[in-house]
Amino acid sequence: MIRPSGAGSPAAASRATATTAVLVTALVAVLALTIRKDGFFADPAGLAWLYAACWALFAAAAWFLRRVPARHVGALVLAGGVAVALTGLIAPPRTSTDSYRYAWDGRVQAAGISPYDHAPADTALQRYRDDWLFPTGKACGEPDLAPVSEGVCTRINRPRVHTIYPPAGELYFLLVHALSPEGVRHKALQAGGAVLAVTTTLALLRILRRRGDPRTAAYWAWCPAVAVEAVNNAHADVLAVLLSVVALGLTVRHRARGGAVLGLAIAVKLLPAVLLPGALSGVRRAREAAATLLPAVAVLAVLYLPYVLLSHSSVLGYLGGYADEEGYQDASAGDRYALLRLLLPDSWAVPAVAAGMLAVSLYVIRRGDPERPWSGALLVTGTAFLLTTPGYSWYALLLIALVALDGRWEWLGVAVAGAAAYLTGPVVPHVGTAVYAVAAAAVLCGLAARGRARGPRRPPARTARPGIESTAGETR
Repeated sequence: MIRPSGAGSPAAASRATATTAVLVTALVAVLALTIRKDGFFADPAGLAWLYAACWALFAAAAWFLRRVPARHVGALVLAGGVAVALTGLIAPPRTSTDSYRYAWDGRVQAAGISPYDHAPADTALQRYRDDWLFPTGKACGEPDLAPVSEGVCTRINRPRVHTIYPPAGELYFLLVHALSPEGVRHKALQAGGAVLAVTTTLALLRILRRRGDPRTAAYWAWCPAVAVEAVNNAHADVLAVLLSVVALGLTVRHRARGGAVLGLAIAVKLLPAVLLPGALSGVRRAREAAATLLPAVAVLAVLYLPYVLLSHSSVLGYLGGYADEEGYQDASAGDRYALLRLLLPDSWAVPAVAAGMLAVSLYVIRRGDPERPWSGALLVTGTAFLLTTPGYSWYALLLIALVALDGRWEWLGVAVAGAAAYLTGPVVPHVGTAVYAVAAAAVLCGLAARGRARGPRRPPARTARPGIESTAGETR
């Protein structure tokens, strides 16, 4: 965790502030080089080294932020967060094509068609194609384009399968489409990602001023993954992250409101469902649990219902096929469950994940701090990542925001591992196993170090009740 360190004299405080500002400026400059580099296919090693340099500068800036006077922290974190987010706007999406599907789904909905009814390659939607999303001729030679028909290709990945995104995500795509000027193309979703990323920083600062250290908001605001995945690649995960942060902040005092917003987050991307045990931290009564769970379920149902009524196909889209494709149902496929498969037979991996997640979730519900639900949420989410070892780096945006709320920086290694696996996995076999193993070791070391820093636990002091003799031998 970033802990404020005595800056000493005013001159020392000024030096710390200046040093941090210089490091953030250097981070922004290297991020700009990284995002401008079109090396995902041509030079993945070079791109990975640039990304590593960004993470090193990010770590250095966060370290020096400890010595910055408290009165300067909020402005510095926010200004750096804005600059980091803006770097994502300087080039088209570099390492993911997901935002092109978002743009297509928004366009289809604007025409009054359910996005769940047709795949992008379906000829029934041919009238909605343009040269941007569906290039033709020589343009189809680019490596990230998928063939559709003779002489026609598309920037949309998996163009022959139906969309996978839940209804709140689809409504976001429709809203961006409706607000976008003609011909804006990828910039609209990138601009939306930048606005959501900066708004998340503001939400973190607000929560942490009351219940933490605002310095830790820099773990989100300055993180290279935010510029790359939330803004440049414009992943809808950033909207789910913002809603998740707000939901956990509300849950402390308003369970029903927090549950409703969490349901909205789950309806953007399904991943925030992993936060439910954290939202239930310390719950002892069924009524308290229901106050969180029922609004979440109600919001999900209300959002799904119109699409269910309007769609002729399943609103789950390609979800089942995606799970098969990514190896979540067959542990022997790819690098899924990589750490567990080092210790267990492949056939045991899925049951082991289920058992492990159940145990951690019950522990958080039983022993979690209701005043800090994000702490339990971080434990459950981080454990899920280490057990499943996902290969897509943008999933970790949720984890990064939880680290910013809770302050346990060692969990950021899991986000680094996901990025390393995604960028270098195609050229370095089984790199995901190695980097996730290092991340797991870092988490364990952080846990041990924090345990030593706290020292042995003392038994709680007993409070004398009326009419019962206290430890001092007096009767109240």
